[in-house]
Amino acid sequence: MMPRNPYRMDGPALVSFSGGRTSGYMLHQILDAHNGQLPSDVHVVFFNTGREFEQTLRFVHECSVRWQVAITWLEYDPAEPFDTSVVGYNSASRDGEPFEKIIKVRGFLPNPTMRLCTHYLKVKRGIAFMRDMLGYGEWVNVVGLRHDEPRRVARQKAMNEAGKERFETVLPLDQARVSRQDVSAFWKRQPFDLGLPDNNGKTPLGNCDLCFMKGAATIKGIMRLFPERARWWIDMERNAPALGTLTKPEMALFRADRPSYRELLNFVRRQRDFEGGPSDDCLPCDCTD
Repeated sequence: MMPRNPYRMDGPALVSFSGGRTSGYMLHQILDAHNGQLPSDVHVVFFNTGREFEQTLRFVHECSVRWQVAITWLEYDPAEPFDTSVVGYNSASRDGEPFEKIIKVRGFLPNPTMRLCTHYLKVKRGIAFMRDMLGYGEWVNVVGLRHDEPRRVARQKAMNEAGKERFETVLPLDQARVSRQDVSAFWKRQPFDLGLPDNNGKTPLGNCDLCFMKGAATIKGIMRLFPERARWWIDMERNAPALGTLTKPEMALFRADRPSYRELLNFVRRQRDFEGGPSDDCLPCDCTD
């Protein structure tokens, strides 16, 4: 008996495309497994937070056009039905608007233990799309975690075992034993690419530009290249006390265990170089590459 192709999807299914190389590779493999045409109940979705680099948005759009696959762009918007707005490449937010809206609605900044951003901007938008907008009672979430990400894979499998959601998450890249090197090799053979630096298979500029889950050295490195990207994060921390629900001063920071974004930017401006490398304090995030 032939083993089942992990990229063959039995719908209904939601394929989460983060806009990175890994999830792009996964989407390509899924399309190949279906001879280039997805079943009508398999939906590819990109969750836009408004803090992605323009290269990410172009990459999502280019994958859709080149591979002739429909990709639905979703944003958090409390003014829309189900708190969800369907946008596209031209109309997508580019200055953190969905992110800022959830901060104002919830009344505090996300942090490593309460990741409002991932939960409300991505997970709940997927639920709203599949359950409320399309009417599915249950479905599978297809997520691009590779085989060489064992901790994240194990965490996701444990969440499946808990059975708290109406969907089950499947990890075809883990099943296919795909590594970071496999993904890098694939994109080197393609006629287009993400357009963001690939550092040994890692993309420090990927996902939200200065995500608080990235290490301080990584954030300082990005600030050195793109100091204007710090403005939004600094503004969010500066305006946090005005939300009126903060009970502790440290809640006005995305990370209470390190300097504010303003202090990080000031450090970068004062120093010619910054320390970084293997000791960088990156934390595992639910957002995939």
